Amino acid sequence: MKIFSPKVFCLILAHALYSSSLFQIGESTTTYRAHTCSNSTTGTLTQNSTYLSNLNLLLSYLTTNATKDGGFYQTTVASGTPDASAGLFQCRGDVNASLCRECVRNASTEAFKRCPLEKGATIWFDECWIRYQDGSSISPGMVPALLLSNTQSVTEAEEFNDLLADVMNKLVDQTANSGSGKKFATDEENFTSSQTLYGLAQCSSDTSASFCNTCLRSAIGFLPQCCGGKRGGSIYLPSCITRFELYPFYNYNTTTPSSSTPVPPSAVKEKGGGSIITIIAIVVPIGVAVVVFLIGFCYLRRKVKIKKYLSVRQDSVRDEISRGETFQFSLEEIKTATNNFSDENKIGRGGFGEVYKGTLRDEQKIAVKRLIGNLGKEADEQFKNEALLMTKLQHRNLVRLLGFCVEGQEKILIYEYVPNKSLDFFLFDKEKRNMLDWTRRYKIITGIARGILYLHEDSRLKIIHRDLKAGNVLLDDHMNPKISDFGLAKAFVVDQTHGSTNRIIGTYGYMSPEYAMHGQFSFKSDVFSFGVLVLEILSGKRNNFIYQSHGSGDLLSYAWELWKEGAFLELLDPTLRNSFSKNEVIRCIHMGLLCVQENPVHRPTMATIVLMLNSYSAILPPPQQPAALFHRNNRTQSSTTTPGEHQSNQSTPNSTQWSVNDGSMITEVYPR
Repeated sequence: MKIFSPKVFCLILAHALYSSSLFQIGESTTTYRAHTCSNSTTGTLTQNSTYLSNLNLLLSYLTTNATKDGGFYQTTVASGTPDASAGLFQCRGDVNASLCRECVRNASTEAFKRCPLEKGATIWFDECWIRYQDGSSISPGMVPALLLSNTQSVTEAEEFNDLLADVMNKLVDQTANSGSGKKFATDEENFTSSQTLYGLAQCSSDTSASFCNTCLRSAIGFLPQCCGGKRGGSIYLPSCITRFELYPFYNYNTTTPSSSTPVPPSAVKEKGGGSIITIIAIVVPIGVAVVVFLIGFCYLRRKVKIKKYLSVRQDSVRDEISRGETFQFSLEEIKTATNNFSDENKIGRGGFGEVYKGTLRDEQKIAVKRLIGNLGKEADEQFKNEALLMTKLQHRNLVRLLGFCVEGQEKILIYEYVPNKSLDFFLFDKEKRNMLDWTRRYKIITGIARGILYLHEDSRLKIIHRDLKAGNVLLDDHMNPKISDFGLAKAFVVDQTHGSTNRIIGTYGYMSPEYAMHGQFSFKSDVFSFGVLVLEILSGKRNNFIYQSHGSGDLLSYAWELWKEGAFLELLDPTLRNSFSKNEVIRCIHMGLLCVQENPVHRPTMATIVLMLNSYSAILPPPQQPAALFHRNNRTQSSTTTPGEHQSNQSTPNSTQWSVNDGSMITEVYPR
């Protein structure tokens, strides 16, 4: 029989004592809060099925692993098979291992009771939440959102809401930037001399910092409509949670991340009289030193191998351009691909220039945008920098920029070729609109929202499109939307400032009033344009279509009059009248009207819009009357207007020439 040395024995004993102490701290009954069941395209949950067996096995794995460090575990049973089941659990950051396991076990049991026929579910307890679904993987998600609030209100609601906003924004930043540890943060702030506001935010450990930030921003975006002035409230999303109360609802002792090496009780002595603390004081520094040395060695070795990839500074991309030759095409290559810009290859013209179809030597189809104008040497360099950064943007709902060309007077952008032309080609044609049934239109609306959300929050740049319209949404082989012309103004127009411009670039009818009249643009400018586009997709009519009924001169006013009368469905394109989802249509009309409100503050963010599109449980506030800019403007202008410029010191847009088919962005955040 192997005999352990006194030191080893004491270390084992100390670990055992520490582990047992975890099971004794914070023991309490777990508390159910909310749940949602998710249907599957492969059918419902049936008894004695293979999937049910796999799901039972999955939930047992989650429970078994609920005592692991970190309070998070994700796994899949029967991966790669039709009956695969994937799931995860996330325990609250202040919950110990014993309570975590109890919560996961209770949540698993409760999920079966509350979702007996569905193959997927998310269930939230105070101490944890679990998710499962059919399939070989489970990805971070933000829908649906479930909102809970205290029925009691505070006495000084305005002051309380201001404090709540400060606390929650602080918690979002702390949680999203928590690094590789727990994405969890708490905060306490005095509200009155006798009341303290307690706040908590957490993301599941499978989320990236960017996704965590987006998820929590979406969550706190619901607070004004569900919990403003209330004494407490909670927002539950599949991958993040937020909560606030006027009493301490989390464990103070464990909200601060602990050291990776626990300190055992000092009363435990080894036989020779030495304290375990003394042993740890000797062993731990040596172990840490060895680990630090190994990490440093591996880091330096890897740094040598990838030195050329680390040489690019965040505030400059010149070095990246010099070695990013695959992004920079020669003029000769482009001329060969487009047959020297022949008229037969011309497929469009926009405010920034003409567009040609081309074929590279490897047979790849491309779209070539030949920009108009001479930038100058300094602006040439800025154009290169911005174009290179745009090549890094990748999303399924964005047209991908493959590269650029700057030679002599030529400034050219090379995009992937999207075969099915633009959305307006189908939407506003009496015959072709029949190809856009309700399922496709809803898919297009959702895809556009996700693409703009990526530009606003998830891309390496913070981009405001500024010319979102049906003509700038292309459709691929499967009629999936791809947003085009994002980023062109930043790459091409150099007379912008933070959040305002003395050159208005956009299309009449889609521009928000604050942008059209004062040159002020923000993320909410894109939200306005998105709202106009949604109403166009629903109605099959352009925004400047003249409506004789209801005394309305444009689509926004017509939609508003129908909304007030409760005659929502009269707005719908007649070709959809025989087949559509009433709930989805009304929700889209409601959302569209929220987007076109005159005050930018009242418009939702794109993150909130994505939630609205994917969750029937999210509560939408009542819309206010749309912007009245178009009533004051007697001029009717089509999307074929001659491009031009507008000086911001002009008082009305009536004398303005509006440029079309061009987009823009700004990398500064204004206002958020």
